[in-house]
Amino acid sequence: MAKKIPMRQCVGCGEMKTKKEMMRVLKTPEGPICLDTTGKKNGRGAYLCRDLECLKKAAKNKGLERSFKMSIPAEVYEALEREFEDSE
Repeated sequence: MAKKIPMRQCVGCGEMKTKKEMMRVLKTPEGPICLDTTGKKNGRGAYLCRDLECLKKAAKNKGLERSFKMSIPAEVYEALEREFEDSE
């Protein structure tokens, strides 16, 4: 039987892609929201395409707010944008 490939939906554009193609945004139990480059850290994860546009869309359509069921301050998005640029 073929191995099932885990698919995830981008909280920015809503497209389904494989987990490996996506960036994982993590909300840790302690609270801070950060990029999880390994995809292995503990906490609630939301997925974004590896595209700055999708991060901007997620900010506009409140995709991360819905995923994490909390309001997210603008500086968190700014920090994610910086991390995004560093990871490319």
